[in-house]
Amino acid sequence: MRYEIIGPLADRFDEVLTAEALEFLVALDSEFAARRVALLDTRRARRDRYATGQLPDFLPETAAIRADPSWRVAPPAPGLMDRRVEITGPTDRKMTVNALNSGARVWLADFEDATSPTWHNVISGQLNLIDALDRRIDFTDARGKRYALGEELATIVVRPRGWHLVEKGIVVDGRPISASLVDFGLYLFHCARRQLDAGAGPYFYLPKLEGHREARLWNEIFVFAQRYLGLPQGTIRATTLIETITAAFEMEEILYELREHSAGLNAGRWDYIFSIIKNFGQWPDFVLPDRSEVTMTVPFMRAYTELLVATCHRRGAHAIGGMAAFIPSRDPEVNEMALGRVREDKRREAGDGFDGSWVAHPGLVATCRQEFDAVLGDRPNQLDRRRDDVAVTATDLLAVDKTPGQVTAAGLRSNIAVALRYIDAWLGGTGAVALWNLMEDAATAEIARCQVWQWLRHETPVAGGGCVTEGLVRLILAEELAKLLDEGGDPERAARAARIVEDTALGEDLPAFFTTAAYARHLGPDRAAAPVG
Repeated sequence: MRYEIIGPLADRFDEVLTAEALEFLVALDSEFAARRVALLDTRRARRDRYATGQLPDFLPETAAIRADPSWRVAPPAPGLMDRRVEITGPTDRKMTVNALNSGARVWLADFEDATSPTWHNVISGQLNLIDALDRRIDFTDARGKRYALGEELATIVVRPRGWHLVEKGIVVDGRPISASLVDFGLYLFHCARRQLDAGAGPYFYLPKLEGHREARLWNEIFVFAQRYLGLPQGTIRATTLIETITAAFEMEEILYELREHSAGLNAGRWDYIFSIIKNFGQWPDFVLPDRSEVTMTVPFMRAYTELLVATCHRRGAHAIGGMAAFIPSRDPEVNEMALGRVREDKRREAGDGFDGSWVAHPGLVATCRQEFDAVLGDRPNQLDRRRDDVAVTATDLLAVDKTPGQVTAAGLRSNIAVALRYIDAWLGGTGAVALWNLMEDAATAEIARCQVWQWLRHETPVAGGGCVTEGLVRLILAEELAKLLDEGGDPERAARAARIVEDTALGEDLPAFFTTAAYARHLGPDRAAAPVG
């Protein structure tokens, strides 16, 4: 098989794109590319079945796995025993230093939802991880502010891009390679030994899996990669994000497939809501209210998180809670109110049995830690807390119609504004965007545009009168576009962002992801954004 680097070789990129690393990527592609494509076909077929009214259920063919009390996942790996606070963020140089110094136990180094997948971001992100492990990442920014690694650093866990994405900067036999394999392969090749020498290991978060067969593929990749690189089997550990409704019905099976390499499950709340709308949005019983109303305490979300904790602890796996996306404000009243909600959310998670949780900003680490400290004390986790009281049915997981709340004019405008502004920033090379004191990433933009599509399809009534119509959506989009331009937005890029919103929220069919077509048309090595951060 022949490979070619399409992306330009910027300063030091040759340290990442070595011949040996690229040969490893080609080996991964040769072994697993066809399996990946087949699983994506399975995803599409499943969505087609849902469109006919068929709903998911627990799989009868894997009942024996769920009924067998004897199996467990591997014990926690070094650096992953205590995960009470995890911080997430992109792999730019500034975030790398701040996240590692944040006081969180784990940093989710995110090549997926928090990274705009420009060629520069993808390769420089890998370089930043190498530099961090070699402790040569200290730098001074243009304003003279010094960034330097401290002594106590978070454990790095890398989230590669999902199976649905490709990397145009590297082609094999003339076709783009899987983005998942690029992110995973480059990090493992360059950093596995570095991590082992540092007393940890190569750890990953697996995004957007839709079932246990996709977990099986990842496990086979791990086995192959460890053999190829001469690493002991079980060196790699992976936490799976349960952020699709289909995966929620296969949590035990996912742990089983990955059990030698599993580090637990995470409740990816934003993508989970997105998955509900994406799969069932055409049905009136699944219409959700404003995004702000879909909290973790509504019935279908409560069922999902309780089942996750019970499943994990039954199998000796960590259960990691959802994201706190608040960005601290200079307004003390805003901070007081928002931090109160964060504290309440983390208190609920710790009380429910989660072993840790996510935050998006270093300013939230202490708040999250305090709530988990209050429950855990000196214990590293609460894996011994079996939630035998939990009994969740398929009906409970699908009880979307029991979600209280309304669709409001403010909620509709917020979704349009968030989708437009996030996509505009994403086109400019930024994948984690602070909007109105919240850290928005690709997952929240997906919810925003999917809700617009769902409300429009059902002509959903709006509190106070009227309903969601195409004319109303286009009017609000034009108004928000004008605001963005008034604030100094780039006219050409903003127009492209508006077209992406139109294409992915106003069409007859709902695209599975906005990122796939937007990346193919607007990003990659041929239209790489300027370096950021």
